[in-house]
Amino acid sequence: MADEPVVLDVTGLKCPMPLLKAKKALNELPAGALLRVYATDPGSVRDFEVFSRQSGNELLESDQTDGRYSYLLRKKAS
Repeated sequence: MADEPVVLDVTGLKCPMPLLKAKKALNELPAGALLRVYATDPGSVRDFEVFSRQSGNELLESDQTDGRYSYLLRKKAS
């Protein structure tokens, strides 16, 4: 299990693109891997919360600073 997250920068993209790109990135990672996502779409907060609950991927962090959102996800075990 990697300690360093893979970084996905989707700033400037509007819903649903941040979540779709995050899903694609997670699909390419091994179980237990970390994915850090940076976004600017305010709608992404709810999107990532719902996605985490429904998919089983763990949302470890959700932060917002100056209109920039940061999410840290751990891919579920297979």
